[in-house]
Amino acid sequence: MPGTTTAGPAGPRDPAGPRDPSGPRDPSDIRRWRRYLADERAEESVYRNLAGRRDGEEQDILLSLADAEGRHQQHWIDLLGDDVGRPLAGDVRTRVLAGLAKRFGSVFVLALMQRAEDRSPYASDSDASAAMAADERIHGEVVRGLANRGRLRLSGTFRAAIFGANDGLVSNLALIIGISASGADRHIVLLSGIAGLLAGALSMGAGEYVSVRSQRELLEASAPHPDAGRAVVDLDVDANELALVYRARGMDPEAAEQHAAEVLAGLVQSVDATATPDGQGVDEHEAIGTGMSAAISSFLFFASGAIIPIIPYLFGLGGWAALTIAAVLVGIALLVSGSVVGVLSGASPAKRALRQLAIGFGAAAVTYVLGLLFGTAGV
Repeated sequence: MPGTTTAGPAGPRDPAGPRDPSGPRDPSDIRRWRRYLADERAEESVYRNLAGRRDGEEQDILLSLADAEGRHQQHWIDLLGDDVGRPLAGDVRTRVLAGLAKRFGSVFVLALMQRAEDRSPYASDSDASAAMAADERIHGEVVRGLANRGRLRLSGTFRAAIFGANDGLVSNLALIIGISASGADRHIVLLSGIAGLLAGALSMGAGEYVSVRSQRELLEASAPHPDAGRAVVDLDVDANELALVYRARGMDPEAAEQHAAEVLAGLVQSVDATATPDGQGVDEHEAIGTGMSAAISSFLFFASGAIIPIIPYLFGLGGWAALTIAAVLVGIALLVSGSVVGVLSGASPAKRALRQLAIGFGAAAVTYVLGLLFGTAGV
């Protein structure tokens, strides 16, 4: 999965397969093959480091991916022959990922590996086999699935954290810019920023708590009653009322009758009689998080974002100097938060970062203009 290496002069894939290693060898080809080999070794290290921080099924999957990267290494070793030379270091990005995987093993590493797998050049390189190109495409989907597990575990609290931080950054920057543009002195701007921080953080925390609690209560109201399973043994087999449960949950009548008959006959011992038969095993409660965790995350991250624009005023600065420093600090924070969202979503971090920056500064610019208008009108 050497995602950052270009295919070079090899051109489109030859249907006949890779070239004969005993044929003529161009120095540029040898350099490209050695780079592929180095990248495959680095990627194997990423997967083995990730596996070392996992257990059970996820560990087995990651070790299988590492083994596949080992097979790809052998392909390039055979092709290089006597030209294999001393091992090269993999590209910087993959080596950084290997270090992160060893120390953290987080969903961020999996998300970055997902993007890297999707950028594999093997599909357009005639020196890579069709099987290798297919492996890389499937590896991307495997890593995507593993990353999605982590995204589900993070989604509730992470959503509240990102939204809270961005709201704090943008709303308080807009607030102090608007107040400053109206002609207020530094003391008034600082008090307004502190008030905006506290009011916004409390509002965000309370809003997230109510929102998540309400969502969890709706899910709980939709879940099967815990006592319903014990009623199955007393059902009238001929009437088969259990089929109505499955029909109410979306199964067509024929499939519902068949599944209910199997349950009543004792053929499906491991399935809860009132569970959705085609469930995917995703805990929706886990995906949205808890009300308290969402509230605390929103409060803390809103406050951490909202304090950044007022830092210059806390140190006694005012006027354009304070506004400029505040804008720069907020811009950096928006770029970082946008990049994090991009990494986790498997999209381009740069695009998400610039989008975040444009939205934040756009809101601040509008507020600045309004502040100028209010100040001119003496409101």
